[in-house]
Amino acid sequence: MAKYVYPAIIERAEDGCNVSFPDMPGCYTCGEDLADAVSMAEDALALWLYDFEEKGEAIKPASEIKDISCAENEIVTLICCDTLEYQKMYNKAAVRKTLSIPGWLNYVAEKANVNFSQVLQEALKAKLGVN
Repeated sequence: MAKYVYPAIIERAEDGCNVSFPDMPGCYTCGEDLADAVSMAEDALALWLYDFEEKGEAIKPASEIKDISCAENEIVTLICCDTLEYQKMYNKAAVRKTLSIPGWLNYVAEKANVNFSQVLQEALKAKLGVN
């Protein structure tokens, strides 16, 4: 999971704004206005790239914004997303893990009323450098 920045083409239409990504054929979204379109584009891009990550598919590098041409009623802008943050928002289900620790450590931790799940989460976040 990573942070990404890709160019997007925003087309102004009578009923809002349409968004497409030249580097992501098939990745489209829209919004009621420009601000909504940019917000929706961030979400669409994160979902699209997260799906590639999950499938282990290669992610095409982003084109240079200067190389993207557009029509008169369109603008080119950069959209950024963070697939780790995206997963944090949408994948909050608890997952049960079975693990083994020495009996003496279990005894001491239980006597100290340690919350094993909380300690494991904190340790994993520290080990992986995520918050």
